[in-house]
Amino acid sequence: MVLTGENGAGKTNLLEAVSLFAPGRGLRRAAIGELARLNGSAPWAVSAEMSTFHGIVTIGTGLQVKQGEAETLSRIVRIDGETAGGLGVLGDYVEVSWLTPAMDGLFTGPASDRRRFLDRYVAAFDPGFRKLQNLFERAMRQRNRLLETGQLKDTLFDSLELQMAEYGTALGAKRLEVLRRLDAVIQSRRRDSAMAFPWSTLRLEGTIENMLLEMPAIEVEDAYIAMLRDRRVRDRAARRTLEGPHRSDFIVGHGPKDISARYCSTGEQKSLLISLVLANVQLIKQIHDGIAPIVLLDEIAAHLDRDRRVALFDDILRLQAQAWMTGTDRTMFSSFGNRAQYLTVENGSISV
Repeated sequence: MVLTGENGAGKTNLLEAVSLFAPGRGLRRAAIGELARLNGSAPWAVSAEMSTFHGIVTIGTGLQVKQGEAETLSRIVRIDGETAGGLGVLGDYVEVSWLTPAMDGLFTGPASDRRRFLDRYVAAFDPGFRKLQNLFERAMRQRNRLLETGQLKDTLFDSLELQMAEYGTALGAKRLEVLRRLDAVIQSRRRDSAMAFPWSTLRLEGTIENMLLEMPAIEVEDAYIAMLRDRRVRDRAARRTLEGPHRSDFIVGHGPKDISARYCSTGEQKSLLISLVLANVQLIKQIHDGIAPIVLLDEIAAHLDRDRRVALFDDILRLQAQAWMTGTDRTMFSSFGNRAQYLTVENGSISV
């Protein structure tokens, strides 16, 4: 699917609407109250009939406004017209992978961005990952509040740190497993001479993940508990927990050049990102018995030369993934020929 139109026509808005069929806050990570049409007054909703891991299903999600003493906003999910559970249920039906211009600074930005990038991939591999994250973060928030009291010997610390160790070790183990599987896909793609994008090296730098490479998980839990206990004074001074999976960094390297992606040119970083997204699409296909995720590529052709554009389009077709691509110039997608559907976006409306 190729969407072309002038800047500001609404192309990215359409991709964002599709991204909301995945768990989470969509490709812009916007708050639910910010997703409504500008100056609009009614709650928003998106709905589609989709070919999913469980067959043909109608999926809808949108904003629900509840009136009371204070107006509250929440996001609901409906499957075949029936209200489902939380956003996590979406991952049971479809996966959506995306690459946007806003992600171009991933390798030079904060570790939190890279960690979020990886964790989205981990959640696609294991839907229970998001629940583990929530449990860890809840225990950590409670510990952080306890740090502010100054009562560092409080027995509540022991209980919370035990929970953090259990959930945090599980998070680290799941990240490492997905990294291992993603690396295997990258190595298989590396051996394919037709691949036009550089292969990457992957590494996790973090307290839990580093220990898991050296010792069994049960020993990692004990070591993390001891670390949290010993560093309560330091954490109290910082008013937050300074060690754990919430601080880990996802380190990507340019394989052929053997250098960190941080030191690559802008064009090389873009190519590495594309290569990672394509490898993840292939991994999701493996996990879900050949069913590929929906792929959203915003302004993807703007900074690629013709040979790289052709290679990208050929790879998408080879992966048999439903891809939505945007651009201002339809000629940039000409190598697709009649293998793509072309739509024009103008003033928020779509036409053939």
